[in-house]
Amino acid sequence: MPRYLSLVQIDESTAPAEGPSPELMQRMGELIEEVTKAGVMLETDGLTPTAQGKRVHWSGGRLSVTDGPFTESKEVVGGYAIMQCKDMDEAVEWTKRFLKTHEEFWTVTCEVREIAGG
Repeated sequence: MPRYLSLVQIDESTAPAEGPSPELMQRMGELIEEVTKAGVMLETDGLTPTAQGKRVHWSGGRLSVTDGPFTESKEVVGGYAIMQCKDMDEAVEWTKRFLKTHEEFWTVTCEVREIAGG
């Protein structure tokens, strides 16, 4: 069965500085439990803010390392999920349910892609 990566991109300017609310975390936890029991979720987690990250870039034969936050990025990867689904449609349906757990002030986009080699 194919595996899919859902990259969770968030607009850090709309995300609360204190992080997700307890209610959001509860809704996400309930959905993660459901998707895990369905045998779909293989792995998922959130990432720390970009202020705590580094960006490593290769261009013109040179490496550069930039400390976060990354001001040129409006949307940043805030988390990921690896799911095993029968097809892309099923992966997208689970992803839609994840997005709907967020309060309306969040701006969240998920990019869903099949993992090469399934």
